[in-house]
Amino acid sequence: MSLSPDRANFSTAWAPAKVNLYLHVGTSGPGGLHPVDSLVMFADTRAADRIHARPAPHVSLSVEGPGARQLKHAPNNLALAAAMALRDACDRTGLGAGLTLHKVLPIAGGVGGGSSDAAATLLVLNEMWGVEFGEAALERIAVQLGSDVPACVRQRPLVMRGTGERLIDVAAPDLPAILVNPGIMLETRKVFDRFDRMGVNRTFREMEPPWGEGPQELAAGLREYRNDLEPAALALCPEIGRALKLMQAQPGCLLARMSGSGPTCFALFGSDAEAAAAAAAISEAKQKYWVKATIFRGAPPVPVDD
Repeated sequence: MSLSPDRANFSTAWAPAKVNLYLHVGTSGPGGLHPVDSLVMFADTRAADRIHARPAPHVSLSVEGPGARQLKHAPNNLALAAAMALRDACDRTGLGAGLTLHKVLPIAGGVGGGSSDAAATLLVLNEMWGVEFGEAALERIAVQLGSDVPACVRQRPLVMRGTGERLIDVAAPDLPAILVNPGIMLETRKVFDRFDRMGVNRTFREMEPPWGEGPQELAAGLREYRNDLEPAALALCPEIGRALKLMQAQPGCLLARMSGSGPTCFALFGSDAEAAAAAAAISEAKQKYWVKATIFRGAPPVPVDD
């Protein structure tokens, strides 16, 4: 198969951190899956993995970067699974690609690193292979790969509902922020198991997401929401609590909370300068922590059809 020059040059996609600004979780249903209601935003490229693809006879994957060692013996990488799923979906078995994953995001960190890698792989190969599936088709493939992958295909502010398959685009401002992982991996399954044992959220209901024209307003609205998995994660990993206290103590911190199933936490600030200063201070105080200053990328109001 020959590639056009444009498609041959489209070989890199970013896989940004996915952050749950709030995460409400209900009682598990069929298959043990829990309904969720969550406002999700995505970091900029300072807190992102990167997928590089080149034409090749077969599909293969190599991993480099700070997180490569932890993935060395992982039996099922989602980026590779995404490539196979896209190839199967377009029914063109002869397609190949040499994939390189530059791994920066924490493994088992609660920021959807593997899911974002899979989504970025779908996006870059959809273009490079000339498949030309639209976003809805890519999201249908993404559902097969994991509950967070469809949201990561969009890479814009949205509310996740159901078990992750119902996505609603929302407006949000850019949010200066930091991401902090206390250097610990935490399996999602273990957090949900502890959550179930601690007592499910019987008051679960879907809520309208908060709105704010700037970081201060949105952070104020988010204080009325929560991450239901945080108590379970804290019980398994007390270091999360120490990380949150350190983040809350930084000048200009508007809100600090755990993302997803943890242990990575985020803090919102009113300016890039405040976020950068906080990241520098925490990095100096806790050298074993993974710390990134970033911006959670916003989006304008969703157009309403007449």
